Amino acid sequence: MDTDSQILRLKQKAKNIRRLSLLMGQVQGQGYIGQALGIADVLAVAYGHALQYRADEPDWPGRDRFLLSHGHYAIAHYAAMIDAGILDESELETYGSDDSRLPMSGMASYTPGMEISGGSLGQGLCIGVGMALGLRHQGNAAFVYNSMSDGELDEGATWEAAMSAAHHGLGNLVCLVDINNQQADGPSGKVMGFEPLADKWAAFGWHVQRANGNDIGALLHAFDTVREVTKAQPRVILCDTLMGKGVDFLEKREKNHFIQVDPPEWQRALDLLDATA
Repeated sequence: MDTDSQILRLKQKAKNIRRLSLLMGQVQGQGYIGQALGIADVLAVAYGHALQYRADEPDWPGRDRFLLSHGHYAIAHYAAMIDAGILDESELETYGSDDSRLPMSGMASYTPGMEISGGSLGQGLCIGVGMALGLRHQGNAAFVYNSMSDGELDEGATWEAAMSAAHHGLGNLVCLVDINNQQADGPSGKVMGFEPLADKWAAFGWHVQRANGNDIGALLHAFDTVREVTKAQPRVILCDTLMGKGVDFLEKREKNHFIQVDPPEWQRALDLLDATA
């Protein structure tokens, strides 16, 4: 498949991930919708291009592991797994309900394809280091992808794990950092300044790329590059994203970390999304 066709296909996947996220949010009338819309392009390239997995065999030993460290992004992850055929679309109507396999925060014991129970921020990369070491010890060529938020850069455990990954030369570990500059207490960069971020990861011994997290072409290049690096070092993709991407009135909201949407606005959001290319 040529690059233009690949980009078009992945754009449609991202649009479907956004649509499925909105439909799940509509079930509860609230949720982490801003994050889901913002990270949809990253998830589309991950599940539609980069990850090795078997949709009908979530525990296949040869699969790449995708860790959702920011467990409150579960709504986006479920949407990506529905689009990928790992979960059935009929389940989205149970989102956040009692006994659902789709709780509001990701839990490995509930959901096929969910590798860890995330939400205690700063833990995913620590787990990823252990997984990557274990896979290497087993002679398993699978990659570990750890998806995390920029708010997790505030956690000391994140940087301990980053240092450990470089020390062990974990070339099978990829970290995806969603930089949307919002967290519960305000703009991420004001809560705890983290720039120059690329220089910091490089100083910790990582192969670093920074990409527009809402540009499928840029993400495609970044995801391909991390698999082609020959040096035994961990890799990070810093993804700059826009909260609420694809729904203009959500993009413009001042506070998008956890949002409630009035009933008529759900259909308006879906209509706006459907109107985009």
